Amino acid sequence: MSSAAGPPPEDAGQSSAPPGTPPVKSQKQMTKAERREIQERQRAAKAEKAAQNQSKNPGKSSNKPAQTSKESAPAPRKVSKPAEAAPRGAQGAAGQSKDTKTGGEDKPAHTRGLRIFSHFGLPKPTSHKGEVHPAIVRLGLQFSEFKITGANARCIATLTSFKTVIQDYVTPPNNTLSRHLMTYLSPQISYLVNVRPMSVTMGNAIRQLKLDISGTDIDLPEQDAKDALCGKIDTYIRDRIIAADQVIEETAGNKIKDGDAILTYARSSVVEKVLLAAYADGKEFTVTVVDSRPMLEGKKLLKVLSSAGIQCTYLLLPAVGSVITEISMVLVGAHSLHSNGAVFSRAGTALVAMMAKQHSVPVVVCCETYKFSETVQLDSFARNELAPLELFKSFPRNNEEDSSSLGDRPNLQILNPLYDLTPPSSITAVVTEVGVIPPSSISSIPLALGRTIL
Repeated sequence: MSSAAGPPPEDAGQSSAPPGTPPVKSQKQMTKAERREIQERQRAAKAEKAAQNQSKNPGKSSNKPAQTSKESAPAPRKVSKPAEAAPRGAQGAAGQSKDTKTGGEDKPAHTRGLRIFSHFGLPKPTSHKGEVHPAIVRLGLQFSEFKITGANARCIATLTSFKTVIQDYVTPPNNTLSRHLMTYLSPQISYLVNVRPMSVTMGNAIRQLKLDISGTDIDLPEQDAKDALCGKIDTYIRDRIIAADQVIEETAGNKIKDGDAILTYARSSVVEKVLLAAYADGKEFTVTVVDSRPMLEGKKLLKVLSSAGIQCTYLLLPAVGSVITEISMVLVGAHSLHSNGAVFSRAGTALVAMMAKQHSVPVVVCCETYKFSETVQLDSFARNELAPLELFKSFPRNNEEDSSSLGDRPNLQILNPLYDLTPPSSITAVVTEVGVIPPSSISSIPLALGRTIL
């Protein structure tokens, strides 16, 4: 019985070694490198034996060679040790390949360098659950291509598309419109969020729409209920955007005097209306339009103002310091307004406001109250959105060879946040439809309206 037993554990590593290998030491006495060498010999012998069996029996399944080849591969733990001791550059290359595999085949490897900004809003795959209305698909395409920009324009376009969705909606049997319509709108909203991150204005408008839907009378005929909802959408657009802009035009226009030199940054639809209305009232002033890449929105504003007869000056953001001493007032718009008095606006607004404060130039922000958010935002890193690389096609090029240089360089990381946060200390006042509010009193906007802003 004892003669049939296997060798002692300490000799197990030597018994399976290739012939001719003298058993010099026991397995416990061997070094780590010697034990590894014996294991490699064992794997090689098994692989050779499996290959011989496969050549003798070609009709058998190939599962066994696949297993032996897997066994012959180095252990993952042993392979990872040299990588840990590799230089920093080698670790970056390994991390890049790992990110490329886990992120999918369509994810470019050079995005590894932007992992610190991975929380920024980026376009997501347009996969969605549920039926998406063609009007929403068309709107999402316009958003993704930046054919519709600006907080007001995006909000109006969204609400207008929802009117089409509501009119084409049919309540299924054994359901009520007030309950099922909310479920039907969910995939529409998810689709727009995947295409481009939702703005504060869109979020406030959609919350108000959901509140109106939930308050619909269940005994009301379906078509009458849909007409009532579309009427409430029109009322929201008229009261919260169009009428609010008219009040802001008058209030901010009264701050402009003859001979003033106004500076504005990028393009704001509200600021554009204020300047045109003030010029139509007969006031004589000049406008300095400051712009920056890659969107160059200031060119559109410059074209509108100069066509109206306003004397304008156009310059890029780095040149603000050379003209700020000649400016009477800085007039800018806002993407959203937060309860701590901070203004979230186009990237570069904070630099203009801080430069104006340093030279004692008042900074006036024109913003509707429906852009108000009860959240507190302390910087533009916590939440932002990246401009797509397609916008860089507007760069001037000297020759045809430069046409693809920005997108084809493997070591080039293009990062262009769309927004930045202007601290309340750099803002003189915020002009809204409820009056001129200092930054320290922004949180009182809901109280000024007599209700909670949605």
